[in-house]
Amino acid sequence: MPARPVFRDLDRAECEVILARNHVGRVAFSYKDHVDIEPINYVFSDGWLYGRTKYGTKLRTLAHNRWLAFETEEIDGMFDWRSVVVKGAMYLLEDGSAQSDAYAKAVELLRTIVPHAFEADDPTPFRNVIFRIHIDQITGREATSSAEE
Repeated sequence: MPARPVFRDLDRAECEVILARNHVGRVAFSYKDHVDIEPINYVFSDGWLYGRTKYGTKLRTLAHNRWLAFETEEIDGMFDWRSVVVKGAMYLLEDGSAQSDAYAKAVELLRTIVPHAFEADDPTPFRNVIFRIHIDQITGREATSSAEE
């Protein structure tokens, strides 16, 4: 008889470890009857996800409804994976505003994954909008291959 995978829920600490060691995920958002999902780069810090994007459909849609879902995962095989889903709201950060400290922190964090972000040799200079997502809810699941009994 083939081995059966074991599925389990992850606790918040396990979810945060997965968020911290990864930097690519997907953000899902909706407006009225339209749902979309897009990949993003991110950094996790102190209960927030920080990222950057460019002006476009995602930000126009989120201007009407800032609530979204975010997901990242680690896949080692069909029954060997971990997935974390975050639900929360997106906040745009601007330099020179009341959020200047959060903006500066975001730039510092984003430079840990793209060292020249917002400098002359930035590999993605068109991504000039910084945002953060507050983690209001977090859930995680894991599948593990089990040995035959």
